[in-house]
Amino acid sequence: MKIDLAEKIILVTGASRGIGKAIATLAAQAGATLAVHANSSMVEAQALCEELGKNSKAFQADLKDMEAVQELYRSVIAEFGQLDVLVNNAGIAISSPLELDNPQWLEDWNTTLAVNLTASGLLCKLAIADFLKSEDGLIINISSRAAFRGDTQEYLAYAASKGGVVALTKSIARAYGKRGITAFGVAPGFTRTDMAQDFIDQYGEDHAMKDLALAELTLPSDVAQTVIFLASGLAKHATGTTIDVNAGSYVR
Repeated sequence: MKIDLAEKIILVTGASRGIGKAIATLAAQAGATLAVHANSSMVEAQALCEELGKNSKAFQADLKDMEAVQELYRSVIAEFGQLDVLVNNAGIAISSPLELDNPQWLEDWNTTLAVNLTASGLLCKLAIADFLKSEDGLIINISSRAAFRGDTQEYLAYAASKGGVVALTKSIARAYGKRGITAFGVAPGFTRTDMAQDFIDQYGEDHAMKDLALAELTLPSDVAQTVIFLASGLAKHATGTTIDVNAGSYVR
């Protein structure tokens, strides 16, 4: 089986490093042109686009700012004239213990939900409007193991936001399947990324490894391979599904 993404324009948010970078890299290897989103890591995003080739281009946007999210989408369409696959990968995890005062805790909560859920929802809304015109389009939302098994008390907002991503994905799949739009989720567990490293630094690698069924931590490429398969359209009848990629640390 050969996955061919030639002629596909794919937007990957948070694509300058980690899972997003791995997704963009594999998608380009399969023939796609990438819209590589980043916020503070534009130098890395631009360097990645040079590696990817195929007229891939980097786009900057702070996903806490919904006007910036809309401008990101408008810029991608203006550059490429179309979008075929949206991959909502960008996410943040803020350690926000309940001992914090309410204003700070709420600020952390609102920031986390804005980046992880609201921005993804808005990009989905914008993409769906265009996908309906052609009755064709594919959305992949990256959630988390935390959406299903929960997280520690410092990361309540993270788990809640990722649970919302799962529900968003299911709703899009059910609402728009007959109009040619499919939606999928991928839920990683601990993956060797900069974001996960913050947690590992706080709790230790043994804590990250202790629940795994495998003897190794998941790599960004492990997650990316699943995303590229879904992006191919070969899993159409799995629309609405969220696939776990967590080394067996949580099995549903």
